[in-house]
Amino acid sequence: MSYFNELEEWFDKLIHWANLRNEQQVNVTPRINKLTRVVKTLTKELTRCDPAPHVAQDEPNTLTEIRALRPPGPRRVWDRFRPAQYAKRLRGAWLTRAAGCTLGAPVEGSSVEDMQRLAAHAKVQFPPTDYWPVVPHPHRKRYGLDVGAAYTRDRMRYIPVDDDLVYTILGLLILEDYGPNFTTADVAKAWVKYLPLGCTAERVALKNLKAGASWRICGTKNNPYMEYIGADIRSDPWGYAAPGFPEKAAELAYRDAYISHRYSGIYGAMYFAATIAAAFAVDDPLDACRIGLTEIPRRSRLHRDLTWALRQAPRITDYLHARRLVDKRFGPMSSVHTNNNAALTIFGLALGGRDVTEVIGNTVAMGMDNDCTAATAGSIVGAVVGASNVPAHWYRPFRNKVRTYINAREWFKTSDLLRRFGDVARAVWTGPI
Repeated sequence: MSYFNELEEWFDKLIHWANLRNEQQVNVTPRINKLTRVVKTLTKELTRCDPAPHVAQDEPNTLTEIRALRPPGPRRVWDRFRPAQYAKRLRGAWLTRAAGCTLGAPVEGSSVEDMQRLAAHAKVQFPPTDYWPVVPHPHRKRYGLDVGAAYTRDRMRYIPVDDDLVYTILGLLILEDYGPNFTTADVAKAWVKYLPLGCTAERVALKNLKAGASWRICGTKNNPYMEYIGADIRSDPWGYAAPGFPEKAAELAYRDAYISHRYSGIYGAMYFAATIAAAFAVDDPLDACRIGLTEIPRRSRLHRDLTWALRQAPRITDYLHARRLVDKRFGPMSSVHTNNNAALTIFGLALGGRDVTEVIGNTVAMGMDNDCTAATAGSIVGAVVGASNVPAHWYRPFRNKVRTYINAREWFKTSDLLRRFGDVARAVWTGPI
């Protein structure tokens, strides 16, 4: 689905006709070259366009301007670092993030109907209450490493590879390599050092960096994905590093997001980083979501969409109702956009409350970019309820091991990651505020 369905249909027909006639030895090259020149010209024109004036005014891209347009907020919820509370909640956040991501990964982007059919075929509950016993593509590799079956209930032996979890670990590496005062220029260095690949906005930014582009422009140069979900899924390490300190978490997320995103893309990262930071200090996931809302511009499109989602949240009846509401509001917006997926994340938290299984199961069931949304929802509810309230069947198969595609860093231990996040969180809280 697209805002421009007719254009997509005609382009699809054109390619097929051009291929057919080319195979029939018709010289189609001059016609195709002419159209290509037109398309390139139009693309350049759209690249140079600015957002509508009111959007540009209400949605700045500098941290100072963003902060000037925030609504009032607590900025800090804790008055000091609380290591004992943090350790329990951090473990809950990480394990539930990993569980939500791993549950969603085999059905990422699947339609609700396809997931329902998969559950019926496997004779399991839907929304899911455990990992899938079968997956749609058991032999297909993800990120060149784990095959689909590695994400199943009976074949899982560690946290299988996924970009959502890679970025959480990458955030930790950035904090360790450069300290809590890291800059976006440092993020650029870390990306070139650690990342072999990326998707959508991250792919473009990484390509720009490796071609020598400045970190200042690599998020905008040839990047129509700047409002997609990529920076949002990188938000968790900043919330983990600044527990109880949503303003600082949003600031850290901003420095990271700027490398690849703008506008809603940046705000999504700041919002969820602040929400996760707040989740360490509150007892209701939606309270954390409300606090997170105070760290992004109040007149931005994302703020309006999140406000709508929070108002709808008490009335959501089930995952089907939630998805219908999102489809109605956002229409043909990309299924990997920040705004629609952020609304689904809030609806998953609303349906599940403090129940880890209900949160990640319902969030996956709603579809769209559901490994990302379930991972983010998992971080939030896990930080609220703590590790003791995460059912063991979600983390027992992980066996304290994590697989990644980070250059020369394929394997990590959960216990080591949690210890290291504790160290950087203490550094954030004891450093200059």
